[in-house]
Amino acid sequence: MVARAYTVAFEGVEARLVEVQCATSPGMPAFSIVGLPDKAVSEARDRVRSALSALSIALPSKKITVNLSPADLPKIGSHFDLPIALALLAALDVIPHDKLAETVALGELSLDGTLVPVLGALPAAMAAATENKSLFCPSACGPEAAWVEATAVFAPKTLAETLRHFTGQAELSPAEPGEIAPHQGGRDFRDVKGQEKAKRALEIAATGRHHVLMVGSPGSGKSMLAARLSSILPPLSPTEALETSMIHSLAGLISEGGIQRARPFREPHHTASMAAIVGGGRGAKPGEISLAHNGVLFMDEFPEYPRTVLETLRQPVETGEVVVARANAHVRYPCRFMLIAAANPCKCGYLADAARACARVPVCGEEYMSRISGPLLDRFDLRIEVPPVAFSDLDLPQSGETSATISTRVAKGRAIQTARFEGTEMRVNADLEGSALEEIATPDTEGKDLLLRVADRFGLSARGYHRVLRVARTIADLDGSEGVRKPHVAEAVGYRLALSKEL
Repeated sequence: MVARAYTVAFEGVEARLVEVQCATSPGMPAFSIVGLPDKAVSEARDRVRSALSALSIALPSKKITVNLSPADLPKIGSHFDLPIALALLAALDVIPHDKLAETVALGELSLDGTLVPVLGALPAAMAAATENKSLFCPSACGPEAAWVEATAVFAPKTLAETLRHFTGQAELSPAEPGEIAPHQGGRDFRDVKGQEKAKRALEIAATGRHHVLMVGSPGSGKSMLAARLSSILPPLSPTEALETSMIHSLAGLISEGGIQRARPFREPHHTASMAAIVGGGRGAKPGEISLAHNGVLFMDEFPEYPRTVLETLRQPVETGEVVVARANAHVRYPCRFMLIAAANPCKCGYLADAARACARVPVCGEEYMSRISGPLLDRFDLRIEVPPVAFSDLDLPQSGETSATISTRVAKGRAIQTARFEGTEMRVNADLEGSALEEIATPDTEGKDLLLRVADRFGLSARGYHRVLRVARTIADLDGSEGVRKPHVAEAVGYRLALSKEL
């Protein structure tokens, strides 16, 4: 008789149900695992044998075959240990077959039977809820998986506890959700002296989730501004928190089961590889753009990134998702992030400073900024210059608005968008397209005339034209205006053309 247990295999953030079939048959004693397992899964037979031995359960002198179905789906990871052990115990008539049919299990076994934490407990719980099954996972993963209220989550510490539960000797209690991770604050926009235009641009970007390019000499405050952007962003909604946490679960970034409500802020180094930024590597893991989903991706020294890495951002920035296609994997990850890029105006950084500029002006700046291709530059909604702050201004007392004040305006703007897009797949103004963009963001007559003149004078692309409309709609939301008027369009155009070569 074939015993069956259930687990999951991960394809991106999707957890696909896998049936673990175990059969014993007469023949030379052997323990084989089939069904496209990787090295970690193949080694499960030794961990399972040792864990059962720790429970004084000896394997029979028969041929043991474990099949992971569907057999053409790659099985990667050590979380197959527990379901393989459960299927084997059912094949040996140690635990009832019918109980395994109602559960999904995942977990790595140590040699003494202790359950070791694994990645992906949260998406596994989502898959179990979809199949109307309960979930068994290591105790350290229980608080994370328990956030899915639609399924019962049991988190034993050892294989022995799992065995006693299935045999009715000592049933486990469902796991409780972990604590919400506290927001790590401390950085305030009030610390930034001057740079009022840059602060205004970041406020607009935070409200509508627009992409921003900041260009300025070294020490002008670009990184300082970006680091404080998180302090004005609204917390993640429950849906967004679950989406983001599922990706972070696969990457092993959820600590002690705590779901994070603060928006992620990722800042990779400019030496990061394409796989690190976009995703890939062994098992096609999520990259920085997916880890920044519903949050901020800050790329400092933007032109210093490899050209191939920068060009791979063009499609994810536009579509909000990335497909990691490899020879042995083809997975899709969401990546609706806000890209904040910072760059020096030239290689030496002092192109605009007459006293310090190099002798290669303006060639130095043109060559350096040309590392950012035109199609990629076209995808930035707001482009701003960040001039250096005078030394005399650094001694002035703090006088700017606090992050709390700015975040209040951002929250009001986001609330308007939430009500506007209720019942649709769109969430913020950056998602506007097609007929919805024409209906919601079309300016009044004066504003439209201004935009048409600008588009004709400076040769705006169709993408640039639409992005100006989206930014103008966000500015109107911050202004509390139902319609988009000429002042809103004028401000949006100013940010669009700030770094244009035509000016």
